Amino acid sequence: MNAPLAQNANHAATAPAFFSAWNIEAYYGESYIVQDISFSVHEGEILALLGRNGAGKTSTLRALARLDSPSLMRGEVWLDHQPLHLMAAHEAAQAGVGLVPEDRRIISGLTVEENLKLAQIAPPIGWSLDRLYDLFPRLGERRKQEGVTLSGGEQQMLAIARALARDIKVLLLDEPYEGLAPVIVQEIEKTLNIIKQQGITTVIVEQNAIAALNLADRAVILDTGRVAFDGTAEDVLNNDELRAEYLAI
Repeated sequence: MNAPLAQNANHAATAPAFFSAWNIEAYYGESYIVQDISFSVHEGEILALLGRNGAGKTSTLRALARLDSPSLMRGEVWLDHQPLHLMAAHEAAQAGVGLVPEDRRIISGLTVEENLKLAQIAPPIGWSLDRLYDLFPRLGERRKQEGVTLSGGEQQMLAIARALARDIKVLLLDEPYEGLAPVIVQEIEKTLNIIKQQGITTVIVEQNAIAALNLADRAVILDTGRVAFDGTAEDVLNNDELRAEYLAI
């Protein structure tokens, strides 16, 4: 198959973008996990970052959020003209990066509301509690319940709400649908579309590629740590050979 390898490889370097990764590399021990990845996302877009297991998706997300030691990463990450690659993780968070990790990291011993209030201890503060409860009525109903006792879907809602409790410009989601029933996935999708309408840019890493593609504007497919495709989500949905080769669907 003649797949569109590295399609639009110069996109990040040539197009004006709100959120960009340029020549990102990441190492873990002797392993070269992320190999010269570049892509860009415009303000308010949803980007699906896809690939098979081991393709480097989560490692790329960690690099974007500045979670790992700078000595293990190379390249540039820009958010609204701010050089995230020169920042530590807490500085990137203050600059507007909101990460929802795969394990959600709900704090044990704290209620739903306490988890949200903790995110708002230091500026910049984002959405108010009332606004978050309007977005997630279930959380409002369970505001006094310990966060770790919520169902998996409710914990995912809490993790997203906690990110929005900060004043974020880009939302990074790592496997938000994992282990959730289809009806809950649909509820999360509706929420992400509402977030998009607020102008927040979203990058979603998700094994449920079809669900992610149906939600996204654009898609980047990784293969063994490199960009194999960069284009529209519709292009991927309409290309059976591309999905079969890189996503096994």
